[in-house]
Amino acid sequence: MSAMETFALRWAPTLLSVLRIVAALIFLLHGTQKLLGFPPPASGVGPAFLSLSWIAGALELVLGVLMLLGLFTRPAAFIASGEMALAYFIGHAPRNLFPTLNGGDAAILYCFVFLYISATGPGPWSLDAMRRRAL
Repeated sequence: MSAMETFALRWAPTLLSVLRIVAALIFLLHGTQKLLGFPPPASGVGPAFLSLSWIAGALELVLGVLMLLGLFTRPAAFIASGEMALAYFIGHAPRNLFPTLNGGDAAILYCFVFLYISATGPGPWSLDAMRRRAL
C-alpha cells in the first residue's frame, strides 16, 4: 500500500468531519445574515417574513446548526442539498446559463457537498457518531 493510500485510509473519516463542519458553518452564515442581520447584508435589509428568501434563511439556519453539530446529519444534508438545487434553478439559472456568470457556483458546490455528506454520513466528530457509540 502506498503512503498516499495509507494517509487517505487514516484521515478520510476525520477530513469528512472537517468538510461537514466547514461547509455547515459557511452555510449557517447565509441563514444568520438573512434572518439575524449578521454579518450585515450589503442591502442593509433582510428578506420579508415568509418570503422565499426568508424560508431559505430559516432552512439554512436550522440545517446549518444540525450539520455543524453532526446531529441528524444525513436528513439535514439531504434537505440542504435539495434547497441548494432549488436555489440554483430558481435564483441563479434564469440569469445566465453559466454558473460563473449567474453567481450560482456556490449553490452548485453546496448542493453536491451536502448530497455527498447525506450519503457518507457525518464522520467521527459528530453527535450522530456519539449517539451510535452510546447504543
